[in-house]
Order: sequence, then C-alpha cells, then structure tokens
Amino acid sequence: MKILFVENHSVFAQQVITHFLPLHQVTVVPSLSGARASLAANPFDVLLVDYDLDDGKGEELIRELRSAGNTIRIVGVSAREEGNAALQQAGVDAICNKMEFNRIQEFI
Repeated sequence: MKILFVENHSVFAQQVITHFLPLHQVTVVPSLSGARASLAANPFDVLLVDYDLDDGKGEELIRELRSAGNTIRIVGVSAREEGNAALQQAGVDAICNKMEFNRIQEFI
C-alpha cells in the first residue's frame, strides 16, 4: 500500500514506519505544501495527516481534497484531542490518536 504521511516530526514518523508500517511504501512530508506536491505527482492509497504542521493545519488539506471530490482514504493522526476533532470535522475517514499508533492497521 502506498501511504503519504504528513508529519513534521521526522523521528516520530520513522518510528511509526519501522514499528507499525514496515510492509507499506510510506512517503513522509512535513508540510501542507509538501503534501500537495506529493499528491499531485504520485497516486497514494492512504493519507495520514497530523493536525499541527510546519505551514498550517492538516484540516486545510483535508477540506481542499474533499471539496475537490478526492475520495482517498484519510486518517487523522494528532496527539491532541482538539486536533483530532478538527480533522474529523474536516472530513477524515478515521482518527488514530498518536498514542494509539499500535492500532493504525485497523484504520488504513
């Protein structure tokens, strides 16, 4: 499965890939602009999106994708409850709190 992981903490992202997503092809970008460029250039099966990013909030990207009719599976992955609530309101398919990443396979 091809996964785009929009996460600005590179050490955390690498730990997630190593421990929970080793069988998947994961691309990590730290920003909304990086996510937009990656999505425009490559097809992905799943999008994992954090709330707090280098250049904005993850909900912005989700709203853009959903308003454009994009149906990619999106999982919100914030450590903060208010972040996950905002991601959910923006249109994610599921939420996986960062403290529960051992369950990520259930959501992708």
